[in-house]
Amino acid sequence: MTEAIKLNTGDQLPEVGFGFWKVEEEQIEDLIDYAVKAGYRHFDCACDYGNEAAVGKGLARVLEQKLCTREDLWVTSKLWNTYHAAEHVRPAVEKTLKDLQLDYLDLFLIHFPISQKYVPIDHRYPPGWFYDPDAETPGMESEAVSIQETWHAMEELVSAGLVKNIGISNFGTSLIRDLLSYAKIRPAVLQIESHPYLTQETLIRYCKQEEIAVTAFSPLGALSYVSIGMAGNGDTVLEQPVVQVAASHHGKTPAQIVLRWGIQRGVSIVPKSSRPERLSENIALYDFELTDSEMRAISALNCNRRFNDPGAFCEEAFNTFFPIYE
Repeated sequence: MTEAIKLNTGDQLPEVGFGFWKVEEEQIEDLIDYAVKAGYRHFDCACDYGNEAAVGKGLARVLEQKLCTREDLWVTSKLWNTYHAAEHVRPAVEKTLKDLQLDYLDLFLIHFPISQKYVPIDHRYPPGWFYDPDAETPGMESEAVSIQETWHAMEELVSAGLVKNIGISNFGTSLIRDLLSYAKIRPAVLQIESHPYLTQETLIRYCKQEEIAVTAFSPLGALSYVSIGMAGNGDTVLEQPVVQVAASHHGKTPAQIVLRWGIQRGVSIVPKSSRPERLSENIALYDFELTDSEMRAISALNCNRRFNDPGAFCEEAFNTFFPIYE
């Protein structure tokens, strides 16, 4: 089992989770079974990952086998960009709940501060980034929906008992400050890309000040992005000398050093893997502690290297320039 972070709602978010981005559907049931036996209770999903139905089968299987109870689990999902209008938020979460075979989510996040033109669920699901993939020159189409409208619809999900906690993903300090000015329910969690090449210290400090927990996706950095051309083999943080030396000193793998650095900063992490042995490795982080000097040395690798940037990949992959970071 992992340790947990207490949220501003009083709920406990497990520090280490299993992220399902880019995990193949046919592997998921067995991986969830293995993960639960290894101690995982935190599962990070999203409509856009296209595999929530498979995750639902895996969760149903471990619950049926009584490997854990529903109350033991922490299941997160995310509202996709095409469902930001108030009238589309509840149908979106209901579709996610149906796929996951759950009555409620522990956490529901706004996936990106990006509002795109609505695509009906029965027309194409998940809708993806293109409005019309079959167009002669397909692209993204934005929709003028305020975050305030979306957030108030998210709050209604809590009132309806469909979601226990609500939060945001890929937001910066200015957007969070604005959201806090009108939120009746404050965001419980911010999920962001963070790893030694992108430490996000100012944003994380601000969230701690506002009692918003932080979850780091892609906590190992480039590894998730090499296969899709968004990073090169030379971008890995695992070969950095400070990481290698710490791994040798503690008798751990470089990946465990980087993941331990993540949780030791006070954030939760959601690494992904399709290999059982890596799942076990990624959660075995509690029998050692990095020294202050090791923590500082790893943090000093920061070069603000962002791998998941809509300002880059939307233009390259979806023919649309769509920056959200300055």
